[in-house]
Amino acid sequence: MTQEISKVKPGKLYLMPVPLGGDAVWAESVPAVQLEQYKQLRYFIVERAKTARAFIGQLKLSTPTSELDIRELNEHSPPGWVEQLLSPITQGQDGGLMSEAGCPAIADPGADLVAVAHRLNIEVVPGIGASSILLALIGSGLNGQRFAFEGYLPAEREARDVALRELERRSAQLNQTQLWIETPYRAQAIFQSALHILKPTCRLLVACDLSLPNQLIKTHSIEYWRKHPIDIQRRLTVFGLLAG
Repeated sequence: MTQEISKVKPGKLYLMPVPLGGDAVWAESVPAVQLEQYKQLRYFIVERAKTARAFIGQLKLSTPTSELDIRELNEHSPPGWVEQLLSPITQGQDGGLMSEAGCPAIADPGADLVAVAHRLNIEVVPGIGASSILLALIGSGLNGQRFAFEGYLPAEREARDVALRELERRSAQLNQTQLWIETPYRAQAIFQSALHILKPTCRLLVACDLSLPNQLIKTHSIEYWRKHPIDIQRRLTVFGLLAG
């Protein structure tokens, strides 16, 4: 008689939104029912272990954070690492994916992990939480019916200027809001390039430090911004434009 080999049912991959801002409290931006789910986890895939441990500590798990299985996925991860990270989940253990801030897998290396999870028939469970990109779009007054997120623009000025012209052209052609994000140390340079490159009638969104006490979110024409420039140095910023 042939003995039937039982297959292990894969665990679930929970996508865990992290609050925006280093001093944020998880319970203020994530529903309590999600936090209860996360309290059951003992395996976490994170962008930076040090940052992640601070948030995991807020869950007050019965297991010390030093005994949790926390593995990193970032730009330094070797080829093939994604499959290895999913191995505990394919063997039946639930796991959580966290980014540095906001929703995982958006402008985040976790997107590759989620793609492979689907290929391996692992159930993916996205959680409710803050997304700086959606918060910026909601508060922008720009076209919320048609929009695109472009990630980061090139760091080199000439290539960045070409990208801005292309975003404005695409926005005009499709009547589509174009969104992108920028690091604090390049935000002011991007802003200045936009004022120089874009047409006066183009509307530009500047959204800094969203959900934090010092947040700024304003949309004006390039003509207005040229007359009323602002200082956004060292501020994490989401930009958006809609061609006039």
